[in-house]
Amino acid sequence: MSVRPLPPLSILDLSLIVRGSDAAEALHHSLDLARHGERWGYRRFWLAEHHNMTGVASAATAVAIGYVAGGTSTIRVGSGGIMLPNHSPLVIAEQFGTLESLYPGRIDLGLGRAPGTDQRTARALRRDQAQGADSFPQDVMELQSYFRAAAPGQAVRAVPGAGLEIPIWLLGSSLFSARLAAALGLPFAFAGHFAPELMLPALDAYRNEFRPSDALPRPHAMVGLGVFGAETTAAARRLFTSAQQQFVALRRGTPGPLPPPVDTMEGRWTEWEQAGVESALGQAIVGNPAEVKAGLEAFVARTGADELILTAHIYDHAARLRSFEIAAEVWAEAMRPGAVKVSA
Repeated sequence: MSVRPLPPLSILDLSLIVRGSDAAEALHHSLDLARHGERWGYRRFWLAEHHNMTGVASAATAVAIGYVAGGTSTIRVGSGGIMLPNHSPLVIAEQFGTLESLYPGRIDLGLGRAPGTDQRTARALRRDQAQGADSFPQDVMELQSYFRAAAPGQAVRAVPGAGLEIPIWLLGSSLFSARLAAALGLPFAFAGHFAPELMLPALDAYRNEFRPSDALPRPHAMVGLGVFGAETTAAARRLFTSAQQQFVALRRGTPGPLPPPVDTMEGRWTEWEQAGVESALGQAIVGNPAEVKAGLEAFVARTGADELILTAHIYDHAARLRSFEIAAEVWAEAMRPGAVKVSA
């Protein structure tokens, strides 16, 4: 066993639209959460790109990032992620070059290779579907080139963008992006909050295959994790039912706004659906402050994560704020001794 410092916490947000509300309120709540996260010591606040989903307001991700960055002062703001197959690399370079120019030293660019939607919507987003996700490695390298200082005679430049130091992360829920991040020497973020089965194999592949680069001398892995904290275990479990209902609706092909919590999930899912939810959301930490602290420590020991990025699909905004506050409080307490033991 070796001793290593506890990793910092960050926040992943989808600007969730809850049942009975709208996109405007969801975006206002995202900014409010980011401001609280800044005060509680969270390192990053990332927004995710999804399209044609009535429960997600962060489709125009770069615009939402600008809104949140403009309303905060120190927390890093970025994408978790931009779904690169939907976009021209040059457009993303210009968008994030603009964000970095406005909020220097605070912008992260996380990239994913999934469309973040169904195939019909993906076609509507990007007319040229000849390559799509298959060109992801080439698109990442093209995007990297736009952030380098422009060479003499360079015909196409990102303005703004060229010469700016914008951290690029690769995101994934499988081994593909883990291995690509390792090959390119980039930081990697794994979606442990919904794809736990491949989490450890992907992290192992990333670390074992990592090649140092000018951007990163050693592997740096951030892992996503759902945390649903409340004053009591029963209250936390009730909050968690909103996420469970949402996942069932997604599996049924009927996604929508986040539903309010219920006292029990009995009768609301089939045995097969329950098994699917428990598998996909099996890493989630649900409980009182002591259980959240123990769960975070165990998760870090299991994954060796360099950072944790927490998410919480909680219906009530005040309860969601309190959940993130609990995580920050117990983590600050855990960090006071200075270290947690994990496998070497």
